[in-house]
Amino acid sequence: MLWVYMTFPDEDTAVAVGRHLVSERLAGCFNVLGSGRSVYVWEGALEEGREVYAVAKTTSERWPALEAAVVSRHPYACPCILAFESAAGHGPWLTWLSEAVGGGVGGTDR
Repeated sequence: MLWVYMTFPDEDTAVAVGRHLVSERLAGCFNVLGSGRSVYVWEGALEEGREVYAVAKTTSERWPALEAAVVSRHPYACPCILAFESAAGHGPWLTWLSEAVGGGVGGTDR
């Protein structure tokens, strides 16, 4: 199972991308975590701004398609999209996730 951390310029953009990922079965669920302030260097200049953080849960098999879908819908030229492998998880939930993105019977976010 992969946790995919992403940042977005606003909640509406995050939710739109999340809806697409879940409806296309690229992610089992998508959580908008809220906003925060980001400080970063972009094209040589120090930048600051508000961003919305989100996490999608998926499988390693769905990762390439999920990444491509986010990149194609994201307004940033270089979006932050980071995937982290989960070391362990609750068996029934992991089964649900696999079914939700793999064509089996899905369910609601748990």
